[in-house]
Amino acid sequence: MKERLLRIFALLALLVLGTYISISASRSRKERLLREEERAWLDLGPIQNHPVRIYDVPFSKEFNDLNDVQLQVAQSVGVPPVADRNAAEHLKTKLVKLEDTDTYVVDSLTHSIPYLIPSAKELLDQIGQNFQDSLSAKGLNPYKLVVTSVLRTEADVRNLRRHNGNASENSTHRYGTTFDLSYWRYEKIPEFRGRPYEDVPTEYLRATLSQVLRDIHKQPGTCYIKYERKQSCFHITVRK
Repeated sequence: MKERLLRIFALLALLVLGTYISISASRSRKERLLREEERAWLDLGPIQNHPVRIYDVPFSKEFNDLNDVQLQVAQSVGVPPVADRNAAEHLKTKLVKLEDTDTYVVDSLTHSIPYLIPSAKELLDQIGQNFQDSLSAKGLNPYKLVVTSVLRTEADVRNLRRHNGNASENSTHRYGTTFDLSYWRYEKIPEFRGRPYEDVPTEYLRATLSQVLRDIHKQPGTCYIKYERKQSCFHITVRK
């Protein structure tokens, strides 16, 4: 009886050991295949662009909404002028703080603070997502937009006018309805699964952004846009 039990235990031990060896071998094969696939992926080198349908929108003609028109809407749908950053912090039910996202980054703001009314934030999010989608559709590698100016407090306006006498004292930026997007500066997304993206010419990025903005601008009641040549940006005000 004892010998029989020993034989059974020995057989079970062999079965367990065989199963363990089989699982280990299978796992090793899978890991080896994954390593080979990863090496093959990396060996393909930089991810290339395959540009199609790249053209500039006529900026001055398409994006020429005057400040007076934008100001009227900003005063209607935005918040009252904010004294300073502390005052903005107390308007959390009316203002949304901007953070970097997968589609845009907030620049190191010098004369504004990163707050918008909710509808303006939604518009910025839509532009950012449409920009990414458009880059992909045009065979271009992904980049993020750069937000260069947002809500200007009363203190910001005073400081800005000290350095720039031409700065508007009654800018739409005072009402949380307006943001500026650079058309010359973008943030590159560096790589995908270890493979670097090939650079996209800035002219292609600018053309793509202009097409995205044109399509949104044409939607009734969405936004006003002004092409700012000196500031190298598109000045955008939400309309609702």
